[in-house]
Amino acid sequence: MSRCLTGKPENRKRIGEDLARDIESRLGLGPLWLDRPHPKTASAPDKENTNGKTIDSHPGVREISIWDEGSPTLDDEVCVPFLREVELAAGTGRFAIEEIEGSTLRFGKNSLRRNGVQFSNAKCVTVRGNSMFPVLRDGATVGVNTGMTSIGDVVDGDLYAINHNGQLRVKQVYRTPTGLKLRSFNREEYPDEDYTFAEIQDQNLSLIGHVFWWGMFAR
Repeated sequence: MSRCLTGKPENRKRIGEDLARDIESRLGLGPLWLDRPHPKTASAPDKENTNGKTIDSHPGVREISIWDEGSPTLDDEVCVPFLREVELAAGTGRFAIEEIEGSTLRFGKNSLRRNGVQFSNAKCVTVRGNSMFPVLRDGATVGVNTGMTSIGDVVDGDLYAINHNGQLRVKQVYRTPTGLKLRSFNREEYPDEDYTFAEIQDQNLSLIGHVFWWGMFAR
């Protein structure tokens, strides 16, 4: 929406037929609502009280509320926590991965269900560095299904969050006859990494979970 509404007119993203219908569907608007002129009040419906019930004066228009971290979670939402690297003891160079207290991202329950993610297994991870550029830039956020951690269930080429001896990484993962291959999108700077099953054990390398979603701000 930001790309459609802001910036210089020549640089704005055009709203084509498919995008217009998708916006209407996601906001609960009627078919072809965006194709018709509306009074300004239609974008923020007035409320009327009828027999104790509050209704929209513009049927088919859903009110959008502004929320922050203090806003209560809606019935159809899940607050998904973020994971981060934490140094175990000052100066040892050893790290562990734990949840960041109070840092969450909201997901719709239906979205998680459609992706086969149990609510309690959903976590978020922030991508650091440029090894996954251009698909995932530094600072991108990925949603991780921590219920999918078995090496035997790896789907070749899919993205996984990885615990590499306490280091939090996001890579494409491939199964090999002798272990695992980790691949970056930026292969010119970050060549493939091959690990045997013995090296996986020695280096405390494990799958945190399968990446089911990602997002980032435009730059």
